[in-house]
Amino acid sequence: MTRLLLLRHGESTWNADGRWQGQADPPLSARGERQAADAAARVGRIDAVWSSDLARARRTAEIMAEQLGIEVRTDVRLRERHAGEWQGRTRAEIEAGWPGYLGAGTRPPGYEPDEALLERALVALGEIVAAHRGQSVLLVVHGGVLRTVERHLGDDAPGLLANLGGRWVLGVGEPVVWSLGERVLLVDPARVTVPKQI
Repeated sequence: MTRLLLLRHGESTWNADGRWQGQADPPLSARGERQAADAAARVGRIDAVWSSDLARARRTAEIMAEQLGIEVRTDVRLRERHAGEWQGRTRAEIEAGWPGYLGAGTRPPGYEPDEALLERALVALGEIVAAHRGQSVLLVVHGGVLRTVERHLGDDAPGLLANLGGRWVLGVGEPVVWSLGERVLLVDPARVTVPKQI
């Protein structure tokens, strides 16, 4: 069995502003950097570290990996979904420009659907399992990636995911059979942030 910890990155500057990021590339905030340092002290035994190539995830992984003494590897397939015309916008701006879309669950042109996100993410996760059989691997990803994988594996728990919140995902066999492990929060309670984006 290979254990993958899918972990949401630390707070970014756009998280702090309430802007939907998608595949835009804002950096971590100062608080996000402190969150990542907290998480490294709490994560336990990790054999390898992977990350999305976007700056907020990559920097979180770098801070954690430095403390763990592990090199970070990146994979573009672990990126957040593309949010189309909503990237960079707040909820208020989205509601003004696309009245009723949020309440109805409608998404704008260019928004990457769950099926496309899952297709790329699960292939990447399968390759990581094959490269690290029997190990514990940290993957710093994004809220959309993590929640889409959780839903695919049968957990549709409501609510937004905190920065440095995550989920253990277990992979066994070839082809990989997936199952969900426990949810974790690896940040000091005084530094918890739950971005108010969608």
